[in-house]
Amino acid sequence: MPGRESSISVPIADCSLCLFRGKTLLMGRCMPGDTCITAESGRQIDRFFRVSPNYAEQYLHDSFWERRAIAVRYAPQKSLTELIHDEDEVVRRAVTYRLPQSQLIQLLKDPDREVRMTVADRIALDELEKLANDPDYIVRLTVARRLPTGRLFRLIRDKDAEVRKIVAERLPLVSLGLMVHDDAPEVRRVIAERMSPEDAVTLLTDPDWVVRYTAVQRVAPDALVCLLDDPEPDVRAAVQERLSNHLNNTDKNDKSGEIND
Repeated sequence: MPGRESSISVPIADCSLCLFRGKTLLMGRCMPGDTCITAESGRQIDRFFRVSPNYAEQYLHDSFWERRAIAVRYAPQKSLTELIHDEDEVVRRAVTYRLPQSQLIQLLKDPDREVRMTVADRIALDELEKLANDPDYIVRLTVARRLPTGRLFRLIRDKDAEVRKIVAERLPLVSLGLMVHDDAPEVRRVIAERMSPEDAVTLLTDPDWVVRYTAVQRVAPDALVCLLDDPEPDVRAAVQERLSNHLNNTDKNDKSGEIND
């Protein structure tokens, strides 16, 4: 949040206009051009509050947005509620990081997506599902990563493939069959990597060759005959390799059994 300062020109405020010129300046707790509450410089303001955090609360309604936003970092938590609807999104973002978890529900509909992202990251799990229909997919990604696996079902049909990929990575194994016909190949690839050998058979006819290739590595060799003529060379090669290895292992086991007999 602190603004960028030029290494050539550093803002220097007029100490004669500062309310604290007879206090912090004389005590060495501020310095023009370095540690200052009056300068419109994020770095100087932050240094001031770092040294004198007891002044932060009285700047929560300052006219300069950056001074308010930085004051939020240092002010008592109980004083931040009145800034939940501050006109500046940077101020609200700072507030969202510090509000008690129980108060975050007031920011579920904030117009700024970064505010809602922070809410999704911090809010209690029993309130998190209220963000499952957020208009921004980045917010829904956070929801998909945090929701208990047993409550992911409502995101199986999310309109964004990135969200569905997270769901596919976390969904209980017994429920993966609900996503085998997902529109996005990248989602079905995740499903193919996680499915049990028995269930992965359904993906051997998938239109995406990478999905089929992945399924080939998982299913029982007996199920692979249908792919000997697959149009994709890599899939055919994988099938032939698995069948050959299976045949060799079978021969070894048979010979081992004859010797034991």
